[in-house]
Amino acid sequence: MTKHFKLFSLLVIALLIISCGENKKDTNFTLKGHVTGLKKGTVYLQKQQDSLMVTLDSLAINGNSEFELHSDLEEPEVLFLTLDKNDNNEGVIAFFADKGVTEISSTLKNFNYDAQIKGSEQQKRLDEYIMMMSRFNDKNLDLIKENFEAKKENDTTSFDFDKEYNSLLKRKYLYTINFAVNNKNSEVAPYLALSEIPNTTVKYLETIYDSLDENIKNSKYGKQLKETIEQRKSDEENIE
Repeated sequence: MTKHFKLFSLLVIALLIISCGENKKDTNFTLKGHVTGLKKGTVYLQKQQDSLMVTLDSLAINGNSEFELHSDLEEPEVLFLTLDKNDNNEGVIAFFADKGVTEISSTLKNFNYDAQIKGSEQQKRLDEYIMMMSRFNDKNLDLIKENFEAKKENDTTSFDFDKEYNSLLKRKYLYTINFAVNNKNSEVAPYLALSEIPNTTVKYLETIYDSLDENIKNSKYGKQLKETIEQRKSDEENIE
């Protein structure tokens, strides 16, 4: 009886292992990762749901710096590759995922900043936006440096930091709005409106939303943008 029970248990475990393997093969999204220098830790594929991070898949790393994570996507959305290094430190890489395969390579030392992402069409457009934003960030650092030097020299008349900063911020917002409108056929457009310029005027948010292709309006971020606009309008009416 005991032998039969043990045999039955082994068969159940084997079937579970096979089933898990088949489920992963049946998923429509695969993340292939490589982290140079990673020997031990845990990688997580996650998504943001409301204010919580939900884990879609995870894998303990033990000596092999290459890994695969899997999930099912209903539509394109931003996911997160999170690395727990087992030393109370975490690294997080955000990327725009779509059905198919996304490849991410990075390093253990600079996990967040060395990431190279190859995958969806949405990610390509997001990379284009991020590249331009890096120029705005560089300009912002130049302004901070110039302001510091002006204060050091007690020269408060030749440089108006607030004026220059507000001008740069306005240009950044306008670029984001134009980029979103010019990419009205991509889920990236409403995502940027929500993540980069949520505090801009309702008028500009409506400009982005109204420009979107119908299928993008019906996407996850399209619906969220519409809800944000409606909430902002309601809040403004209540204030009045």
